[in-house]
Amino acid sequence: MKAFADHFSTISAEYAAYRPRYPEGLFTALAGAVSRRTLGWDCATGTGQAAVQLARWFDRVVASDASASQVRQGEGRESVWYIAATAERVPLRAGSADLITVAQALHWIQLDQFYAEARRVLAPGGLVAVWTYGRHWVDGGPIDQHVGHFYEQVVGPYWPPERRWVEAGYAGLPFPFEKVPLTIPPMTEEWTLAQMLGYISTWSAVVRYTRENRVNPVLALAERLGPHWEADRPRRIEWTLTLLAGR
Repeated sequence: MKAFADHFSTISAEYAAYRPRYPEGLFTALAGAVSRRTLGWDCATGTGQAAVQLARWFDRVVASDASASQVRQGEGRESVWYIAATAERVPLRAGSADLITVAQALHWIQLDQFYAEARRVLAPGGLVAVWTYGRHWVDGGPIDQHVGHFYEQVVGPYWPPERRWVEAGYAGLPFPFEKVPLTIPPMTEEWTLAQMLGYISTWSAVVRYTRENRVNPVLALAERLGPHWEADRPRRIEWTLTLLAGR
């Protein structure tokens, strides 16, 4: 089994605070593609960003992650059950899940073993849905240029190799299910500069850079962005979501 690559346990609180929320249109599309909404399994849930939104549509959601630190930071919701479990082995009955989701995490998982577990857990007529997002965009100008330089040149060498799948929008990554085409909107937020910098601080490349160099590179980025962004002014942030769904 592939070793668990734990990139986020040390920043679980920050991850819970600063990761963006997925658009409601994504979950509307997923809920509309299944015939029953008794149980959803959000695999590799992190701190539950997707799980709590699934809970609006499903009677019960199991939110699992290999990081106990992450699930301890999960947002409380009565119908969401957080458990520490790997993607390849989860304590769910065979044929019990009407929807299985993996949000921004499929590239960390041992695929063959996860897919075997997904087939075991998936209910007849159920759906497997995975999605990813890459860089975000703000102004099409100096802000995006500075963030792009930071992404590629400053922390670029510190991205783990799995990041290539995110940048490719999961193109070429195995997905052995009969695909179901679904239309979803982009992911957007209205954030201040401090909120966006908080999000950037949760990038796995930033975490590794900070650990190895003992300085947070986001501090220098903040100085470069300051002249282009009034501190308290919210701006629209947008990410393109790529979704793979299948039965």
